[in-house]
Amino acid sequence: MVGLYLGGRHGKDACLTTPHKRVAGIPPTLLSTGAVGFWAAVVLTGAGAGIGAAVLTTLLEEVQHFMWPGPNLLAAATQADAWRHIWVLIGAGAVTGAGQFILRRLTSGNGIDITEAISEFAGRLPALRTLGTAVLSILVVAMGASLGREGAPKQVGAVLANALSDRVHLSDEQRRLLVACGAGAGMAAAYGVPLGGALFALEVLRGVLALRLILPALLASAIAAGISWLVLPNAPTYLIPAYPSSPSAVCWALVAGPIAGLVSIGYVHLVAWADRNKPTGWQRLVAPMIALGGLGAAAIKFPQLLGNGKDIAQLAFGNQVTPLLLVTLLILRPLSTILCLRSGVPGGLFTPSLALGALLGGVLGLAWSWIWPGVPPGLFAVVGAAAVLAATTHGPISAVVLVMELTGRDRSFVLPLLMAVVTATVVARTLDSRSIYDARLTTREIQKQQVARKPSPT
Repeated sequence: MVGLYLGGRHGKDACLTTPHKRVAGIPPTLLSTGAVGFWAAVVLTGAGAGIGAAVLTTLLEEVQHFMWPGPNLLAAATQADAWRHIWVLIGAGAVTGAGQFILRRLTSGNGIDITEAISEFAGRLPALRTLGTAVLSILVVAMGASLGREGAPKQVGAVLANALSDRVHLSDEQRRLLVACGAGAGMAAAYGVPLGGALFALEVLRGVLALRLILPALLASAIAAGISWLVLPNAPTYLIPAYPSSPSAVCWALVAGPIAGLVSIGYVHLVAWADRNKPTGWQRLVAPMIALGGLGAAAIKFPQLLGNGKDIAQLAFGNQVTPLLLVTLLILRPLSTILCLRSGVPGGLFTPSLALGALLGGVLGLAWSWIWPGVPPGLFAVVGAAAVLAATTHGPISAVVLVMELTGRDRSFVLPLLMAVVTATVVARTLDSRSIYDARLTTREIQKQQVARKPSPT
């Protein structure tokens, strides 16, 4: 037995005990050595991720309805009095500080990001600390923190996959894949996107798309989504009309794509800055209350700043946001997310990135309509959301599929969607090798990660 020390520049001082490294690859057929154990782990991972996502989503909805009574967070926050904004958000900061203090006392070391766990530690991550952070993030996002809820189900799926890898003695290569599949299955179950979740697992988390890897990812995500649909609604997350493509929309996409790529680079840099400058020591208890209290005060005037950004993205997709509010939220919404990250509040970045893209697309569409009118304003927001999502994650294929599944639309606007996604991703990858999920890493660490992501030839 050897000890894996999670040390280094991020202060990860947990020691995870791991078996000796094995080099077995992914079983190509059911008759291959170890295939039964591997595929059994894939099935159980998908099932566990689906159950976990259903439980966490239900928890989020119950807490949110208790704190913000109403049909959704935006509607409730719009009608709530000023004091509710203040005390609920300060309460979220207190929950964050207390929760992190308890986790640090009950567990050894700090948490570890899923992407880093896959590339640096073959998918191994501290179970109790990761699960505790998942629950904590669900609570604070439900109370109004400007972060995503997908981080929690991803963490649950990843922890389960890591535990099953130990149980059936998978090799490091198999463990990396299974942990990525678990995280992708958690996202698939939370948002009802089985194909997008599978592609996200491989393209963004595992860092490679290969035929022999896609089948486990598809199976895990399909099982997870199917189980979650027994509890959660089986319907698109965003309801939009079938926007038509047009020459104007395609030309706009070719112009807006590179702009989305540049904005994404700046956003990733802000995320990296926030991660590097999280509070330490006693400040962990105070900083979240100050930051979220400030967010609550700002939300009195702009309730759209609260939550993961789903509500404002839906309004932008439906052309229900005034031009002035679009411009204002384009500045304030990402700053709110960065403020939460900087203060140490846990949460995801998927939906906040999508919301940023929707706002950016809406603003760029306003300008374009003066030059070449005729494009439905909501189409600009949908295409912008896909472009920023692709550029920030460096996952163009998964971004396209995810937007299609989230909206329930496919062919109607696929041409401008693809043009914007490709140009945005090319610009982002050309100017910066970091995605939003590895923003904290140095250039040397990125290069090391790229080597570690290469699957074994077997």
